[in-house]
Formats: sequence, C-alpha cells, structure tokens
Amino acid sequence: FREDGFLVLEHFFSLEECDSMRSSIQRILDGMEVPPHCRTEFSTKEEEQLQSQGSSDYFLTSGDKVRFFFEKGVLDERGNFLIAKEKSVSKIGHALHAHDPVFKQITHSSKVQELGRKLGLERPVVVQSMYIFKQPGIGGEVTPHQDATFLHTEPLGKVLGFWIALEDAMEENGCLWFIPGSHTSGITRRMVRAAQGASTCVEFVGSEPAYDDSKFIPVPISKGGLIVIHGEVVHKSEMNSSGFSRHVYTFHVMEAKGTKWSKENWLQPTPELPFPPLYT
Repeated sequence: FREDGFLVLEHFFSLEECDSMRSSIQRILDGMEVPPHCRTEFSTKEEEQLQSQGSSDYFLTSGDKVRFFFEKGVLDERGNFLIAKEKSVSKIGHALHAHDPVFKQITHSSKVQELGRKLGLERPVVVQSMYIFKQPGIGGEVTPHQDATFLHTEPLGKVLGFWIALEDAMEENGCLWFIPGSHTSGITRRMVRAAQGASTCVEFVGSEPAYDDSKFIPVPISKGGLIVIHGEVVHKSEMNSSGFSRHVYTFHVMEAKGTKWSKENWLQPTPELPFPPLYT
C-alpha cells in the first residue's frame, strides 16, 4: 500500500454480505422519488461537473443525506426518464453509512476497523459513502483523478478510500485502473466551493496533468474484494460497454488526528451529521 498507493484484498467480504448490500440498495431504489428539478446527471468531466453538480444544491447538500445521481443521456430536457429509472442511476450518495443499517454495519465492521488499525489509522472518521452502479452499456467512464482533489486535508495524505466490489469487476465491465506509485507527488487540482453569487456552486483550482495512458494498470477484483485507495493515487475506470453491471460500495475515511478538513471542500460535516468515528 505504501509503495503503490493502493492495496487489493480479495474475498474481504463474504458473498452474503455483498448480497445484503445489494438487497438494501434495491429497497432504497424501490422507494426512490426524485423531483424533476433535482435530477442531476453525474459526470467526472470537469466542464460537465460544473454544469450539473456545480449548479446544483442537491449535490452540494448531499453530504449528510441519501441522494440519487443519474447517468448521462437517461433524461429528456424536461427531466423525465428515457429508460427504466432503476437502470438510469449512476450512484447513490453520500451518507449511506449513517442512514442505512446494512451499510452502517459494513462500514464499521470489525474487519474494517482491524484493517484501519493495521494501516496505522489512530482516529479515523467516515466522511462520505456511495453506491456506484456502473450500469450495463451506459455506465460512464471515470476520468483519471485523485480523490484528494475533492476531499482535501491539511496536511495531505490523510484520506483513504475503501472500495468494495459487490459483483466481479473486470476490464469488460469497468474495473479500476491505477498508476502505481503516483501517490507521492501531491495534487495539482482542487474542487472548491465557489464564492457566494458565482454561477456554479463549485469551481476547480489548478488543472489535472495529462497522464501517460501506458502507465495505468487494470486491477480486476472478484465479488467481495476490497481495494484500499490512497487519497493521492491516480486512478480511473473505463465506460462499461458490457452487458453486466459493476456494483460497488465505497466510502472514504480521514485520519482526524492532527488533520484539518478544508472548509473549501464541497463536502462538509453538519450539526446533524458530524463525521462519525470509524472505531466504535
């Protein structure tokens, strides 16, 4: 992990645990009612991020709630679904770990806590969680990025992602790709809250460098596997053009000891939901 910036742990969760998360998200989908004006398409392309998430309070205030974000091209100009709504969702976030008992149990499970201790985390807190669908045929690409661009701490190096495959994640259906060792040279871009009165809620400061495609390696993982992701390692995933989805539950923790969470981050703790300690 210290050398590469990521760590692959196959069979970390049981198939039953994976299925319980999938059942839980199905219940949440069954009850999904999204007002048309809140229907936000999720994108990782900078311009599109600023237009969709960036202009949407629905995104900016989702840190302590369970909210729905959609793939590109699934809504008409009036915000009506062009395909079955449950097949149109890109992700659900950002506080499943706080509001759903199944995701809460998984996030704070004894094996996750034990792994946190093995990684040297002293006072980790959970900052956000997401369920990502990577829908068959339309699951969008996630462009090369570092998580610390969006979840900035002082000092850097205090954020970790836990990425759990709830189905086999292969090259065909959009597994993660990493540049090993790319977590050691800081970040060049940040997404920050825009000043009051700006046309978007967030803006980017700095720019993402052009990454050498040949340096990325695919990291397939089977159902139940966990990938631990350093906040500054460069990673991406390709579009899912296969006929199979690639469901994932992922959450981020921050080492709170001696760390300052940036007030400029889009995601902020709230009085209703301060970042909960990982260790219970």
